[in-house]
Amino acid sequence: MVEELRVQELREQELRAEELKVEEMRVEKLRSYVILFQEPGTRASQQDATPFFDIQKKLGIDLDRWLSIQSAEQPHRIPARCHAFEKEWIECSHGIGGIHARKECNIEYEDLLECLLRQKTMKCLSAIVKQRNKLIKEGKYTPPPHHTGKEENPRP
Repeated sequence: MVEELRVQELREQELRAEELKVEEMRVEKLRSYVILFQEPGTRASQQDATPFFDIQKKLGIDLDRWLSIQSAEQPHRIPARCHAFEKEWIECSHGIGGIHARKECNIEYEDLLECLLRQKTMKCLSAIVKQRNKLIKEGKYTPPPHHTGKEENPRP
């Protein structure tokens, strides 16, 4: 009786250890793989994920790490600027393959790219500056002195 309980406990411990190993492997895969978003039909998009980091670590180059280094542990435990967007994209696209992820997770991917590259933001700011310059030329807007650098009391 005691021996049977002990055998059962050992089996449960082995099962828990196996589950932990599987979970660790899943987490490691999430950290070290990036799903490629390419046009359907290309060879790379048919794979679930493509490793970039192993080769880069061995060669000592840093080409693609900017895309998924956000989820890594950051200095002083301050999350990276785009960490939340990257996490949403990885959670959405993990395990569904490149072709399906391209269609189903496009919104998350676009959000991540906007956070990283700020293209839409820069386009909007450029339009604002053009409109401001146009209004200044027409004489409809006069910028305040602290915007033009002609303050009465400049800062030390």
